[in-house]
Amino acid sequence: MPYDIEPRLLRAFTAVAEELHFTRAAARLYVAQQALSRDVRRLERELGAELFVRSTRRVALTAEGERLLPYARRVLAAQEELAAAFRSEPGRPLVVDVGAPVGTAHRVLAAARRRLPESCELIARYHGGLTGAAAELAAGRLDVSFGRFAGLSAAARAGLDHRPVRLEPMAVLLRADHPLAVAGCVPLRGLAGETLYAAAGNPRTAEWTGLAARLFAGRGIAMAAPFPEIAGAEEFVRVVRKRGWSVLASTEFIEVPGMVLRPLVDPVPLSPVGMAWRRGLRHPGLAALRDAARELGAREGWRVLPGGAWWLPAVDAEAMGVASAGAEGP
Repeated sequence: MPYDIEPRLLRAFTAVAEELHFTRAAARLYVAQQALSRDVRRLERELGAELFVRSTRRVALTAEGERLLPYARRVLAAQEELAAAFRSEPGRPLVVDVGAPVGTAHRVLAAARRRLPESCELIARYHGGLTGAAAELAAGRLDVSFGRFAGLSAAARAGLDHRPVRLEPMAVLLRADHPLAVAGCVPLRGLAGETLYAAAGNPRTAEWTGLAARLFAGRGIAMAAPFPEIAGAEEFVRVVRKRGWSVLASTEFIEVPGMVLRPLVDPVPLSPVGMAWRRGLRHPGLAALRDAARELGAREGWRVLPGGAWWLPAVDAEAMGVASAGAEGP
């Protein structure tokens, strides 16, 4: 058994084990597929074990591969934590994915910037989707992101730290001529028979689609058919208007001409927003983001449950540190 396995080889193995697809794993690591395959074969030779069953149609882990995976994840997490602890962080810009130029994450970013000197830069990115951001956070290509932390896999959460930020009331975005648009708010039961877009088909936002699926279940609300990732607010507006979708959203959302945003009630569905960052990250911008989120939350009651009926999966209530009484079961 070798005593010195290169982390690069473990990283290649872990990416293939999680994607079960060499092309997707290579794209995730920004390497050529040939180089990725070479690293996996080298690791197999060093360990003296076959890690994958490969065919022209599928890739699967062998029993030895299954046994190696948790060890590889722990080694990579420890290596990243060590590197982060001694990395010269403060002088570089902090890259923060806020999803959209409105809403909770954007407000936290703006408040954090006001706290920092001009020499400390926070760079906004508008991709959105904590599922998609998790791998980039772990790899150091992104520093901070926002979203539904409980919607991530245990493996994705393992290398991240998390702070609950806000329970966002949900809303529905409707065409201005939609029959439900005339009301100031829409009872959840009023959406029975409706079809709502909730980013199905976008792998980067799987945690949001999963939350929507829980909300729609048993209420007669249909999920719009899967659609490829829509990148950027301008393209989102164009596609939504062209297709005439009704959209599940939060009460702070981008403006879409010809459409209106209506809060959902009876019960009020809540979207759990947390801030996630790579474990071991040290940067004054991170401290400013955390302080800004805490102060905004305290001032505006961001984690106070609404009066009356509300809805939140129990797993999310636990992740957000709020009482789960009244929440949906796990």
